[in-house]
Amino acid sequence: MTRTLVTRPFAILAVLAFTLAAAICPRLPAQTGKTISILMLDAKTGKPVIPSNYMVRIDHHDAIRNDRLELNDDGSGQVTVPAGASFFSVQGTYDQSTYIYINCDAGKEKNTRALHWYSITDIMKSGVIAPNECYKGKYEQIVRVNPKPGQFVFFVRQANVLDPWTD
Repeated sequence: MTRTLVTRPFAILAVLAFTLAAAICPRLPAQTGKTISILMLDAKTGKPVIPSNYMVRIDHHDAIRNDRLELNDDGSGQVTVPAGASFFSVQGTYDQSTYIYINCDAGKEKNTRALHWYSITDIMKSGVIAPNECYKGKYEQIVRVNPKPGQFVFFVRQANVLDPWTD
């Protein structure tokens, strides 16, 4: 019985000390990422394209980072990139994610599947619109889009049999 009487005040003091220490210690701010709005447009028409999904890559890594991706019914999307991330690349898929659209920022290149990377700082500061180089510049100026800060806009076309890396 005396052991319980002696132990109980020490346990209560220990809980109070822990609670006081937790209240006094400064809380570290959680490192939150930056949210980027994504808009994919058809290279010929300039109209929004509704993908099956987006494939988001960060900082020149091949790993797809869709864990914080939200896809809207109109085809636009938002992705939260990790704090400290510097570069961003995105592709869209169609036909239930089995085929990948050709990004038109690589439209004039031999390897039309080449990934282009964009500065997250630039995207957040003023928005970025990727070049529309599909169809040898014929439709390059079809649409004038003024991206908003935090928005990434890019043009695509479906793969065809002439593409060397067709799925």
